[in-house]
Amino acid sequence: METQTKIGKTNLLVNPIGLGTNAVGGHNIYPDLDEQVGKDLVKTALNNGINFLDTAFIYGPKRSEELIGEVLNETGKREEVILATKGAHQFVGEDVVFDNSPEFLKEAVENSLKRLQTDYIDLFYIHFPDENTPKDEAVRALKELKDEGKIRAIGVSNFSLDQLKEANKEGHVDVVQGEYNLLQRDAEKELLPYIQENNLSFVPYFPLASGLLAGKYDKNTTFNDIRANMPHFQGEQFEKNLEKVDQVRTIAENHQVEVAHVVLAWYLTRDGIDTIIPGAKRSDQVVNNLKTLDVQLSQDEINTIDRIFS
Repeated sequence: METQTKIGKTNLLVNPIGLGTNAVGGHNIYPDLDEQVGKDLVKTALNNGINFLDTAFIYGPKRSEELIGEVLNETGKREEVILATKGAHQFVGEDVVFDNSPEFLKEAVENSLKRLQTDYIDLFYIHFPDENTPKDEAVRALKELKDEGKIRAIGVSNFSLDQLKEANKEGHVDVVQGEYNLLQRDAEKELLPYIQENNLSFVPYFPLASGLLAGKYDKNTTFNDIRANMPHFQGEQFEKNLEKVDQVRTIAENHQVEVAHVVLAWYLTRDGIDTIIPGAKRSDQVVNNLKTLDVQLSQDEINTIDRIFS
């Protein structure tokens, strides 16, 4: 489990399996979270060789960063961890708006530093683009913070290709985060080619498509949460997706692992993807995700999966 990989052109070395922490203090996403369970998730990750934690201001809001800060303080493991967080959400009365202005981003970084109880953030993302700020100006503000040692790498999240190009005019962007999985492959058309050409690194979120690609559901499964309204989970489309997942199950059985491990391993064969950040709500899920590193897919298997979901 000592495998480490470099994220793109940065000098950040991470376990290819990170931890997405929206279930750590993310009460706006999961209202019934137990905060001690969340802290234990992070401790389990750190104790099992996961050193890449992905959080954000909006998870909570604020609470995920605060809990992670507490864990890093209690364990004394800050220097071992590559810490990513994100900012862009601003509360205006009852509304939330996106703000990429240099002033706001600098303030967001300072506030994240306090919540995370650290004096530097390894990777700071602009979480969502706003409508007004020139993206190169936004990134330039982060470059100033990078020069001051407050952040080590610059990321953008949920940016279109045009927004990414504008953000990267001066070559300061290091990492791009966006939705990508075997059922949602739009990024392959233009975004991933640009990322590869410019030696950036792409970190996909929703890698298991809200659990659909984990192989845990069948056609009788019903959903009473956000998934009930997602196209992937609707009627005939849901059944077709389950058939595709079943074809991957054969490959998983050959490797004596779960479908999720094969799917996650497939992403790590893609050019431009150095690390993935599956989430977890229980400590055993954190440890289970690490079995992905034991899966060595053959080129035939890689091609087969590509074809099943083409």
